[in-house]
Amino acid sequence: MKKTLLLLIVVTLFYSCGEYQKALKNEDVAAKFEMATKMYDAGKYTKAIRLFEQLATSYRGKPQAEKLFYMFSQSYYKTKQYYLAGYQFEAFVSGYPRSEKVQEAAFLGAYSYSKLSPVYSLDQADTVKAIEKLQTFMDNYPNSEYMAQANEAVQKLNGKLEKKAYENAKGYNTISDYKSALIAFDNFIADFPGTPLKEDALFYKYDSAYQLAINSVPSKMEERLHVAQTAYANLMKFKSDTKYKEKADEMNARVETDLQKFTK
Repeated sequence: MKKTLLLLIVVTLFYSCGEYQKALKNEDVAAKFEMATKMYDAGKYTKAIRLFEQLATSYRGKPQAEKLFYMFSQSYYKTKQYYLAGYQFEAFVSGYPRSEKVQEAAFLGAYSYSKLSPVYSLDQADTVKAIEKLQTFMDNYPNSEYMAQANEAVQKLNGKLEKKAYENAKGYNTISDYKSALIAFDNFIADFPGTPLKEDALFYKYDSAYQLAINSVPSKMEERLHVAQTAYANLMKFKSDTKYKEKADEMNARVETDLQKFTK
């Protein structure tokens, strides 16, 4: 019984593969479309893609084209080919604006770009592009059932930009480029006012101002000490019981002592 069942499975698979290969070589586009749909429905998206690629040009403008290009787009998405999925979904939205699938396609097209976003430490051009695509989707479909997913994706992408900007600023502090650190932290705080990293940013901005001041030439020291003093005040105003309080207070005591030299 087991041998018979195994033999039946082997024969079925062999026949199925044979039919697929035949469809690939067949000039009959209807037969190709039927096999492509069969592969798609069976979740064999890579095989379906090969047939869709052959059919795309000849089916454009035909009644079944909408179904074909929707399945084509989904097949790229299901196989994680997100560049191609994003392109195909956008082409679908443009070509079939009245389709019942248009909103889903618009979302998946934008969402595909979010899948291309790399870790925060790498270049974030794809992240910025994904945010723009998702924002366009939300503007075009403000009542969409996909709105929550789109918002969640945008928040996650913005989190990468936020982390990238913070680490860049902190990197300047680490390598003792304090002038650049001050500019970078100012930009970070302005660009991400609600960031959970604000306490850290304010402290390292203060540290950058402090290090720049105490290591200054005499002609620039007083002005820079005042800048450091302001940075300390901003940190304390934001969070008086900051986790950096002990160190910040020690630094501020040095700043006040050094400032006294300029009041005599």
